[in-house]
Amino acid sequence: MTAVIEGAVPELQPPHDTGGREPASNVAQGAWVLYEWANQTYFSLITIFLFPPFFTQVLAANPIEGQAQWGYVQAVAGISIALLSPLLGAMADAAGPRKPWIVVTTLVCAAGCFALWFAVPGTPLLPVMIALVVAAIGMEFTIIFANAMLPTIASDRRMGLLSGIGIGVGQLAAIVALVLVLILLQLPGEVDASFIPAEPIFGLSKEAHETDRIIGPISGLWFAIFMLPLLLLVPDQKSRGISRTQAAREGLTRLVATLRSVRHFRNVALYLFSRMLFYDGMTAIFVFGGILAAGIFGWGAMEMAVYGIWVTLFAAFGAFVGGWVDLKIGSKRTLVWSLLGVIGTFLVLLSFDRDKIFYVIEVQVAADAGAFTTLPQQLFLLTVGFFGLSVGPVIASSRTMMARISPREMMTEFFGLFALVGKATAWVAPLFIGIVTTMTQNQRFGLMVVVPLILAGLIGLLFVKEERSSPLAEIHRH
Repeated sequence: MTAVIEGAVPELQPPHDTGGREPASNVAQGAWVLYEWANQTYFSLITIFLFPPFFTQVLAANPIEGQAQWGYVQAVAGISIALLSPLLGAMADAAGPRKPWIVVTTLVCAAGCFALWFAVPGTPLLPVMIALVVAAIGMEFTIIFANAMLPTIASDRRMGLLSGIGIGVGQLAAIVALVLVLILLQLPGEVDASFIPAEPIFGLSKEAHETDRIIGPISGLWFAIFMLPLLLLVPDQKSRGISRTQAAREGLTRLVATLRSVRHFRNVALYLFSRMLFYDGMTAIFVFGGILAAGIFGWGAMEMAVYGIWVTLFAAFGAFVGGWVDLKIGSKRTLVWSLLGVIGTFLVLLSFDRDKIFYVIEVQVAADAGAFTTLPQQLFLLTVGFFGLSVGPVIASSRTMMARISPREMMTEFFGLFALVGKATAWVAPLFIGIVTTMTQNQRFGLMVVVPLILAGLIGLLFVKEERSSPLAEIHRH
């Protein structure tokens, strides 16, 4: 296995050349994949599909205030993660083992999720907002440390495959969780079917919104349980035998040196900047696309849950396929083709209206037409399926690309920067969408601002080299 050294010194070659062998067993690699099964339920239930409507429509004084407060929650969490993630990543690299950090951050996330059970309508909203911030911080830090373990357990050749499988497994977990919530919590009393209970499981009350509040504990318990295979079966880095204080001091020194020497990591810096642009734009489509659909077609919570399952199913399949494609053609080419798919399908999505397809073709739609029964709705679902197929590989290969080009000895630190760049600017796309939508009073025009973001990121990606950087000697000499 050869590595192209960028801005490096000869004595600092990348460590543990695998010689064609895998650094860890298939069991260990499979256990790492299960960490994606553990975390994705949090995102699908709490941050995207189910808890946000409960927060904005029920807990908040009104939907407008609720949306603003939800934005404040995401902003506070994002700023906290942006400020702390590079330092914690550098500390973990300095100390060696990642599992102690993962244990702490997993428990932090689970605690925040469990606290959401106390989100009772009519009570102060601030504790709920704090719980959401705590859960988000714990989750994001867990992801940083777990992602940084991948290059230590898999060869360069297999990293893309495992990353793709992991994302796909995570999407399947989201589908399973959404289906279980629908059958056991939301559909009882609403739909008469043999496989649906007569009332919500455990006697939970819909009137007291217990079926909504239980989403937090479900996500926290799911996360804690399914993180156990990674903690028990995946080999960790050896300890350097230094104290947390010394690790913090060394980590801060390494972080400052890394930021000062960013010119020596030009390739990584260009990739991080490019990913920031295209990933922010793509994420905004994923979130606001559902809002657009609900507004156009009048979909309620039940329809949005079905929409979430549909999109997630295609994203899961796309991630699985993307992992194999990444293995065959590399991360960069996989990203380029997938981003072109994201842009193309998004422009088609914008062409649908309640009684119109492809921008200009009028369609007769009955005033009392049901959900998913009209041609515009059906074509929208078909197109969003292809969008999901494109999103899956972008999620998987963007992480794999980072693992391929970062210095091995500084992997956690660079994944901290990876999170920093993503979180530091995550507010940009939603802000522009809000401004343009307000100015034009048109949802489609507001969403169109993401196209330049994705295109700019795609153009930057074309200039990124898919080769590993090497750490600089002076970083380790401080």
